[in-house]
Amino acid sequence: MSALILFDFDGTLADTAPDLAAAANRQRERRGLEPLPYEALRPVASQGARGLLRVALGLRPDDPAYEPARLQFLEDYHAASTVHSRLFPGIRELLADIRGRGLSWGIVTNKVTYLTLPIVEHLNLVRDSAVLVCGDTTAHAKPHPLPLQHAAREAGFATERCVYVGDDLRDIQAAHAAGMPAVAAAYGYVGEEDDIACWQAERCAQSPGELWPAIEPLLPVGLR
Repeated sequence: MSALILFDFDGTLADTAPDLAAAANRQRERRGLEPLPYEALRPVASQGARGLLRVALGLRPDDPAYEPARLQFLEDYHAASTVHSRLFPGIRELLADIRGRGLSWGIVTNKVTYLTLPIVEHLNLVRDSAVLVCGDTTAHAKPHPLPLQHAAREAGFATERCVYVGDDLRDIQAAHAAGMPAVAAAYGYVGEEDDIACWQAERCAQSPGELWPAIEPLLPVGLR
């Protein structure tokens, strides 16, 4: 029997931060503010609107101005989400290698479907992906285990035959709650304050090139 390798999307498979940061800076421009440097916004890209609006505008979800800003941010992002977003170097080759080994791969992201699909299609990932689970596919998002459990079930795998790769603590928490070993993608959108060692992932990849050596030891016996 084969195995299923599941990936987070933003910051793990795809470098989407440039378009996310541009949408965040668009909110500043709408208010007559100077854009922030990309380096200030990149570390919170995996946190979506919540993190980006906190850094760009100092807004938090309990602020009355947050929800209108969030809706405008999403509208701006949806309109220009594939301008600069690309797969990280080596990812396309990795996915082809996984399939070449007779294994399957899929995507589990907290990004909602209408924002995810245009980018996934733009990057030509739909055809070869065994499963795509978005933030609104199930009743809960990561760190809840349900999205990962749903992905395994939809692709026809037991959770113990899956590995999950992600660049956020929530990814590791979701994997462990679902009964999957996890690889931390340290090259992703990780802030300086994040101590990846405390995430307790089974393996850590400092670059996309380190993903397969990190994933392989976690595969079921007989597939390593």
